[in-house]
Amino acid sequence: MLDQQTRYRLLKLLEANPELSQRQLAGELGVSVGKVNFCLRALLERGLVKVQNFRNSSNKLAYAYYLTPKGAREKIRTTAGFLKRKLAEYEAIEKEIEELKREVRSDEIH
Repeated sequence: MLDQQTRYRLLKLLEANPELSQRQLAGELGVSVGKVNFCLRALLERGLVKVQNFRNSSNKLAYAYYLTPKGAREKIRTTAGFLKRKLAEYEAIEKEIEELKREVRSDEIH
């Protein structure tokens, strides 16, 4: 399906903007429309998203993708995992910055 970050972003986008078209979702995620279609079908099959038809402003039939309660729980789980990874990356960068600062101070002394 999608990598964890893209999956997180897709669920977040659907929660905030269920009326986005597959083309708009693809543009926001930086992936192909075909990949978005594949992923939405998988989310529908897993019961994480439901689809509803509506008429948009140009009088064409469109779709809205809503998170189900199961989908909302999955978004929370995905968000927690994403946050955990980002915090680990942040801590690693902080450590690297401190090492670089020590190196610079050591070089200035010599």
